[in-house]
Amino acid sequence: MASFTVVVGDPETGTSHRFEADGQDANRFLGKSIGEEVDGGAVGLDGYTLEITGGSDDAGRPLNEGVAGSQLKEVLMTGRQSGYRPRRDGERRRITVRGREISDAAAQVNTTIVERGDVDVAELLDGDE
Repeated sequence: MASFTVVVGDPETGTSHRFEADGQDANRFLGKSIGEEVDGGAVGLDGYTLEITGGSDDAGRPLNEGVAGSQLKEVLMTGRQSGYRPRRDGERRRITVRGREISDAAAQVNTTIVERGDVDVAELLDGDE
């Protein structure tokens, strides 16, 4: 059974909130790709819509938009990309990344709020923090 951490970024306030998703809630994320939208009810944000912006697996390898599926792949990186920051101009390096699809190997999923619900995020989280 899948379980991972979901980090929800709030672009209006610039804050982020961390939630644990397991069981049925985690299954709502499985099979989705970077850029797809998910119902916020999976993490307790009823009425909100979240967009998947990235993530990483249990070894810390980032999800990469350019790799289809959820498998590991070595990609030749040029320029600044997810999981790679070159130290000098023209530097290239082969980096192991995971595909853009969320699978049970994911340890963290990064999301951002796209559509807001009727209740403010601070009110929904008032009892949790």
